[in-house]
Amino acid sequence: MDDELIVERDEDVLRLTLNRLNKANALNESLVTSLLSAVRSAAAEDTRLLTIRGAGGRFSGGFDLGGLDKEDDASLAKRFINIETLLQEIYHAPFATLALVKGVAFGAGADLAGVCEQRIAAPGTIFRMPGLQFGVVLGTARFAHRVGTDTARAILGENRSFDAEQALEMGFLTGVADEPLWDILEERTAESARRLNPDARAALNQATIPNTRAEDMAALRISVEQSGLKHRIEAYVAEFVTQRKSSG
Repeated sequence: MDDELIVERDEDVLRLTLNRLNKANALNESLVTSLLSAVRSAAAEDTRLLTIRGAGGRFSGGFDLGGLDKEDDASLAKRFINIETLLQEIYHAPFATLALVKGVAFGAGADLAGVCEQRIAAPGTIFRMPGLQFGVVLGTARFAHRVGTDTARAILGENRSFDAEQALEMGFLTGVADEPLWDILEERTAESARRLNPDARAALNQATIPNTRAEDMAALRISVEQSGLKHRIEAYVAEFVTQRKSSG
């Protein structure tokens, strides 16, 4: 399953590509573990820029909801906690981070893009964060920090989708660019990242990124440790499937 994550290094630039094409690059347990290992190792390898992309036409479909029949409340809760751990590691990383997003970025996939310092999407990319529909508080405070409390409440409370242009306007993205331009933008981001040594970047992060790690993890744990997590997710999936059939 190593090919679920493509890891490429070019001197001080580390590229991570989600590669579950037949699952919309959804985040299953093994992919999250591989991502977390790569991110944690990056600091020891003198990384100045970490870039995350999705293979194929999509960035990520989010939390992998396949195989729910083999899950229980405890295993699902553990998977969400591991994702939050990954998101925190990227958000507070001692190197620059860049998400290059296309197609769709749903749920935890949108959160994965949102924790990166620079967030660039292709025109027309669609974002949606449905976690609160099944009672999971994942990345809520970070999203509010990016876009503002009122905007976050409106989008998350109504489970709104939003496109790349809207995401840029609200501050969730830092740029919108066609995919052929991404390599150039990555190189510019790497050049900028090299202006600060790791200690200076760590100081910048400490001064500008709210350290709400404990609070964010506590909020997630409360939400996923309530009984009936699997049932809530199953009900959400059933409703989603029904809506798609009715609209199709």
